[in-house]
Amino acid sequence: MNFNSPQYLFFLPVVALVFASLRRREGPRDLVLLVASYMFYMSWNWKYAGLIAFSTLVDFQVGKALGRSTSERTRWALVTLSLVTNLGLLALFKYWNFFLDTANDGLALLGAEITLPYHELLLPVGISFYTFQTLSYTIDVYRRQIPVEENLARFAVFVSFFPQLVAGPIVRASEFLPQLRTVPVIDEERVRYGLWRIFRGLAKKVILADLLANFAVDAVFANPQAFSALDLLLALYAYAFQIYNDFSGYSDIAIGSAALLGFHIPENFNRPYLSRNVREFWTRWHISLSSWLRDYLYIPLGGNRNRTTRNLLITMLLGGLWHGAAINFVLWGAYHGLLLIFARGSDRHGGGKEGSRIVLQRLVTFHLVLFGWLLFRVTSWANFTDFAGGVASGGFHTQLHPLFFLILGLAVIAHVTPQGFVEKVGDRFRRLPAPLQGGFYAGAIYMFCAATIDSPSFIYFQF
Repeated sequence: MNFNSPQYLFFLPVVALVFASLRRREGPRDLVLLVASYMFYMSWNWKYAGLIAFSTLVDFQVGKALGRSTSERTRWALVTLSLVTNLGLLALFKYWNFFLDTANDGLALLGAEITLPYHELLLPVGISFYTFQTLSYTIDVYRRQIPVEENLARFAVFVSFFPQLVAGPIVRASEFLPQLRTVPVIDEERVRYGLWRIFRGLAKKVILADLLANFAVDAVFANPQAFSALDLLLALYAYAFQIYNDFSGYSDIAIGSAALLGFHIPENFNRPYLSRNVREFWTRWHISLSSWLRDYLYIPLGGNRNRTTRNLLITMLLGGLWHGAAINFVLWGAYHGLLLIFARGSDRHGGGKEGSRIVLQRLVTFHLVLFGWLLFRVTSWANFTDFAGGVASGGFHTQLHPLFFLILGLAVIAHVTPQGFVEKVGDRFRRLPAPLQGGFYAGAIYMFCAATIDSPSFIYFQF
């Protein structure tokens, strides 16, 4: 069940109505959320719901044991058990075949012909997200930063909460468990806000991301040799705005869906292509992941205290690998690691960030990020060389549909529009009489249902 499916537009209101009627009773409200979350996940593949249940039980018991233990050696063993279990499952399902391919290639270079066993297991949807989410709990309990959760149902809801289960934002235990312990506030203002965020996210996905993919990105990247240099560059620009609107659209729907249930989950994007340097980009792009990597990987490695260059490179390499078991994601992570190392060195040498330099800084940063998206999007080395060779060969004619230029222009305008203006428009819309809003949403639902029949899944579902 995708967010951009007609099924979800019927599923969410039913869950919200049932939950609202039971929200003052702790046990029933947890049960409603738990059943709804597992139904949502099992609509993809019911067999893999057991993985979430297993991770939930392991980390719940680890948390309780951490709360009881006073021995630092025992506590270290317990948090290690959580890390090995969760990361082991992630490695098995997501990285096993990739590691075997790498090992086999290495053995072949040495003249060996050992064939290691592969598996044909499906990659569980959302495993990268809920693994990091549940690890945040055990690590924070180990650090004595949050209290132990004693209620299994409540903890299970935290791990499996359906609005952000499949593609984030990655919500930490310190942010969400306290909300589950109180009666959620569901009022008219929050419902209006939730609906606004949901339909804004759907518009980003269906009107901008999907159309950019359909009019240019998919065809050009599938066969770059058939297009001119101009079309290749335009498709790359389009992909930058496709992936932004696709992923931030998902986050908008997740935030809006949670608001309808009376919960707050954090923002995940903040107009990242207006960043003045790559360090700022990573405070605006996929904020929940970048902050997770900072707090649970970069700082424990030493952060800025020692071996900063090494720490940055390791963090971004693993951040790239988190996105997928393929060499292009590793290269993308390494590329951003090098950019961050360079940015750190540049900051030490000054360089103002005010006045006329701002536009230039933003343009340079955007184009550095843009090249990274080429590494992210290509499917093979041959695909990369075909694309790069096509750009180098020149050619300024275009085969792209005229509507493509309109959609790309809208995407750019939407991204650079000041956030204050967007919020003001949203506030005014939400103050309209309920019948007017209802009419708008009814028409939007009809159009979205028609448009999403063949709409692809969100890009980050694969991660």
